[in-house]
Amino acid sequence: MSNLSRKADTEGQSVFCPRCEASLGGDEIYERYRVCSQCSYHFTLSAEQRIRLLVDPGSFEEFNRHLVSMDPLVFSDRLPYRKRILQAREETGLREAVITGIGRIRGHEVVLAVLDFRFLGGSMGSVVGEKITLAFERAAERRLPIVTVSASGGARMQEGVLSLVQMAKTTAAAKRAHDSSVPFLSVLTHPTTGGIYASFANQGDIILAEPGALIGFAGPRVVKETAGHEALHSHSAEFVFEHGFVDQIVDRRRLRDTIGLILRLVRAESELVPRTVIRRAIPDDTPVRRAWEVVQLARHPERPTTLDLIRRISPQFVELHGDRLYGDDPAIVGGIGEIAGQGVVLIGHERGHGDPARRNGQALPEGYRKAMRLMDLAARLRLPVITLIDTPGVYLGEGAEERGIASALSQCLAMMSVLPVPTIAVIIGEGGSGGAIALAVADRVLMLENAIYSVISPEGAAAILYRDASRAPEVAESLKLTAPDLLRLEVIDGIVPEPEGGAHRDPDYAAVLLLDAIVESLDELHDISPERLVRERYRKFRRMGQTNTYFRELVAQEVAELSGLIGRTLGGLRERLPFGREEEAVGHGSPGTRD
Repeated sequence: MSNLSRKADTEGQSVFCPRCEASLGGDEIYERYRVCSQCSYHFTLSAEQRIRLLVDPGSFEEFNRHLVSMDPLVFSDRLPYRKRILQAREETGLREAVITGIGRIRGHEVVLAVLDFRFLGGSMGSVVGEKITLAFERAAERRLPIVTVSASGGARMQEGVLSLVQMAKTTAAAKRAHDSSVPFLSVLTHPTTGGIYASFANQGDIILAEPGALIGFAGPRVVKETAGHEALHSHSAEFVFEHGFVDQIVDRRRLRDTIGLILRLVRAESELVPRTVIRRAIPDDTPVRRAWEVVQLARHPERPTTLDLIRRISPQFVELHGDRLYGDDPAIVGGIGEIAGQGVVLIGHERGHGDPARRNGQALPEGYRKAMRLMDLAARLRLPVITLIDTPGVYLGEGAEERGIASALSQCLAMMSVLPVPTIAVIIGEGGSGGAIALAVADRVLMLENAIYSVISPEGAAAILYRDASRAPEVAESLKLTAPDLLRLEVIDGIVPEPEGGAHRDPDYAAVLLLDAIVESLDELHDISPERLVRERYRKFRRMGQTNTYFRELVAQEVAELSGLIGRTLGGLRERLPFGREEEAVGHGSPGTRD
C-alpha cells in the first residue's frame, strides 16, 4: 500500500483504487468499509473507523483516555519529540496511538485495544505499552475476551529503551491473561511490524489478518538498509498464513461476524441432553464381519472424512491454521466449534477425497504441532477436545524426518496425556500406527462400527512377516484391528454404530450417530475435575497391555474353541448312535453311574 494511497484515503480525496484503478466515488462498499468493491483492495483505517465497524452501535466506552506521552529522553531529531506529539494530536484528534475500552461485538462484551498508524506510525512508546497492559489486566480482572487490532511500524525510537521494554511488559500482560483463561483475538492489519508484531500481537489465541497487509518483524525498508536486499514476498499476510503464523485471512467485510462467531463458540455452554448410542459390549448374536471386509469399508473412497463430519455435527465450525513455527499442514484440520450448545475444539486427520495436498490424511510434523497448539488453546479456554482419527499413518516422504516427525508425535502424545479438559477421540476410518494414536490419548476412545485401528497396515504386516503383501486379508484377522476386537481388548471404550452397509451409504445419518455418541461422552465427563480427568486418563492407559487383559482374551478364545470342539464331538456321536442311546453312551464307564 503506497504512501500516496494512504494519504489520499485519509484526506477523503481518493476516488480510484490504487490497485485496479476502479472508480470508487459513491461506491457503498468503499464508503462503509474502505474496501474496493472490484478487487477487494483494503485501504487503511483510523482507530475510530475500525471501532465503529467492529462494535455494536453505541456500546463502546473508552477507558484510560487521560494517559499521554511525555518526553523522558528530551529527544530531538529534525523536530523535538514534544512537538511531534503535539502535531500528531492535532492531525488525528487522538491523545496517543492506541484507543482502549470496552464494547460489544455481536452482543459479546469484550475489551478492545486498537492502534492507529496515523499517530507516529502506531509506534509503541511507554503510554501505548501502558494502555495495552491495562487493557489486558482489565480483561483478566473482569474475565472478558480481549481483541487487539494492530497497525504499527514498531517501537517508538524517541523513547529509547523505555520503548523497547514495552515489548516485555505487554507480552507478560498477554501471558497473564492467557493463564486466566481469557480468550485473546489478535487482528493484524496494514502494517504490523517491529516491536508490536514481536510482542503481544503474536500472543493471540487466534490470529487473524486482513488481506494484503504488510506483516513482519523488520519492515522492508529496514531489511534493505541493514541486510542489503529486498524483502520481496516475506512480508505479506498471505506469506505468514502460508507459513503457519496466522489462523485466517479475513476480509474486512466479514471481520465483525467472524469475531462474533469465535466469541460465541469459545463462550458457548449449555446443558447436555445425551441419547445412548454407544455400544459398550458385544452381544453374542452380533453378526461378525471378516476383518478384511471391515478394512475395505474403513478405506472406502466415499466414506465421510473429518471435514465431512465436522460440517454436519458443528455447522458453525471455524477452522484455524498454522503451527506458529513452520507452516500449515492440510492433512490435519482443527478449529473451534459447537456441540449441542457446548464450545469445543475439534481436530482430525483429513483424507481430502483425493486432494493431493491432504496426502490421504498422512500428516507432517507441522500438522501435529498445529494440533498441539489447538490443544493448548483448549486447555487455556477450558474447552473439551474432540479428535477424529482417519489416517494410514504419518507421512514418510520429504520433510518429515528433517522437521522432526518423531519429536512431534512424542510431544503430541505427552500433551494429550495431561490435558486438563475432557478429551474424546473417535476413530472414524483407518487408525494407523503412531499417526493415529498421537491424537487418541483420550478420556473416551470410540470407534465407528466399520473403522479399524492397528499398529501397522495388513499389507505392511504381510510384507514383513511373509514377504508377500497379497496375504494381507489373512494377516488382518490376526491383527485384531476391528472395533469388536479392540473393545474386547479394552483398548477402546465403545463402538459408534453406522448406517446399514457403512457410513458412506448415508453420511448424514452417520453424522447424527457420531454427534449422539460425542454428546453422550461429554455428558459422562462434564462434572469431573481437571485433576481427576488427568489421573484417570493415566490409569486407563497404564492398564492397557497388562497381562490380565491378554489373559482374559486368550481364555475367552480357548473356552470358545473348547466349546466348539465339545459341540462337534457330541454332534458326531448323536449321528452314529441309535435313538435313545445318547445318555448311555455319554455316561458309559463314568464313575458313579453303576448301582
